Amino acid sequence: MPVNNRIAETQTEIARWRQHLHARPEILYDVFETANFLAGKLRAFGCDEVVTGIGQTGVVALVHGRGGAGGPMIGLRADMDALPIVEETGLEYASRTPGAMHACGHDGHMAMLLGATRSLCETRAFDGTVAVIFQPAEEGGAGGKAMLDDGLFRRFPIAKVYGMHNLPGMPVGQFGMRHGATMASTDEFAITIEGRGGHAALPHRTIDPILIGAALVQALQAIAARNADPLQSVVVSVTQFHAGFAHNIIPDTAAVSGTVRALDKDLRDFAEQRIHEIARGICAAHGATAAIAYDRNYPITVNDPAEADFCADVAREIVGADKVETNAEPMMAGEDFSYMLEEKPGAYVFIGNGDSASLHNPTYDFADEAIAFGASYWQRLAERALDRL
Repeated sequence: MPVNNRIAETQTEIARWRQHLHARPEILYDVFETANFLAGKLRAFGCDEVVTGIGQTGVVALVHGRGGAGGPMIGLRADMDALPIVEETGLEYASRTPGAMHACGHDGHMAMLLGATRSLCETRAFDGTVAVIFQPAEEGGAGGKAMLDDGLFRRFPIAKVYGMHNLPGMPVGQFGMRHGATMASTDEFAITIEGRGGHAALPHRTIDPILIGAALVQALQAIAARNADPLQSVVVSVTQFHAGFAHNIIPDTAAVSGTVRALDKDLRDFAEQRIHEIARGICAAHGATAAIAYDRNYPITVNDPAEADFCADVAREIVGADKVETNAEPMMAGEDFSYMLEEKPGAYVFIGNGDSASLHNPTYDFADEAIAFGASYWQRLAERALDRL
């Protein structure tokens, strides 16, 4: 398999970078030590420009090709932040930060992009410029949007942008991608039911928000089960129900909240509409009122079909055609790389992490043997993407 020889020879060193980052996880935008480590490596590699502090703590480095500055520019993005999880791996390089862990493989994503960047600095076998983007706060903080709001694409004229995420269950040395929607939108809702409390022995004198909340939880399941096209994907999950404070008192209020995931913009809009209609209708039928807060969070991650095909071609060069799935199943998890893909054409692909624990699990670990495949993919994609512009 034509993995880049230089990257393969230094995989152990790149893995040590990954393990260094794994042991020092940081949360959301507070990735100061991580950003300093990355910026130091990027400067040592000989990047032509290293800029820190974009989107609070994001890092961008430029590598010019054989002709120097000028020409087209493409972006390669990796995420930096960890999760508020207590690690249970028992590894030698396990987290040293209490209550924080790289349980989603962002340490591996950074290491693969670092390895590719060093090789690109050494070879410069392309015309134009590669912008390597290290983004904070992917895990719920919308760091991708923060970098855009801070002028990422205004300051750096990136024509196309690409992302990659590891996938447990997919064998190491394999890649997956698809046309169109590949990860879901991630909206959140919170419904406060305003009833009338009273003595639990006299329920007829109350408007019981707990009874209403129970009916509401069941009714919300009809959105996916009976309102949505069975061939489309939407998830409505109630994840919190808070009410009451004593065994003999019916409370005045109850709070129900959860998340909505969709792979289609119209279905996303429809689910939001139905939540409002169902909540108000159920409450009205019981003589209560509903206060509804709905937060439209990360957008749907949508791959440009031509760019997904291009990424598949690059992956085939690295691992062979039989190791590339071009119709990978979409995921109902969210990804804030979606903000970048809303502004620029590009694609988001998956790389196999083998038989590991699932993402966001306290026993998860990134597979170091995937590094050579991922870093080689990044280097070859950069070279070929600039040739297309």
